[in-house]
Amino acid sequence: MKTLSSVVGNRNTVTVDRSISVVDAARLMGQHHIGALPVLDDGRLVGIFSERDVLTRVVAVARPPEATHVGDVMSSNLIVAGMEESCETCLQRMQRAHVRHLIVIQEGQLAGIIALRDLLAADIDEKAEAISLLNTYMYDRPMNPV
Repeated sequence: MKTLSSVVGNRNTVTVDRSISVVDAARLMGQHHIGALPVLDDGRLVGIFSERDVLTRVVAVARPPEATHVGDVMSSNLIVAGMEESCETCLQRMQRAHVRHLIVIQEGQLAGIIALRDLLAADIDEKAEAISLLNTYMYDRPMNPV
């Protein structure tokens, strides 16, 4: 079973400071094709800012994105996982928490962030490998005479 370390790998994690404006954070998310950003305050993880936060806490309530700081609209109730946790366990955790992004921690420090699609891709790869092995076992072995 794959662990988060195999999914996170050596990817760079894009983060923002809590004082950045929502519009600047949204531009950064667009440039990197990501849906969420870990939020830091003096290098310490304090929250996560996602597309959902933009919609529900900025757009839906007509807050000006240029004048709103990420720290004022981020989610601070973090759902986290360790690098050695299994992808399956993390998928279940995300489903229970109704979140699409998971902060990954290693030795108390931010190690990365993964999206639901990352875990689903890892799960599909794992299942495809199992199917391939089963097909090889079933169809590529010598037939036993009766």
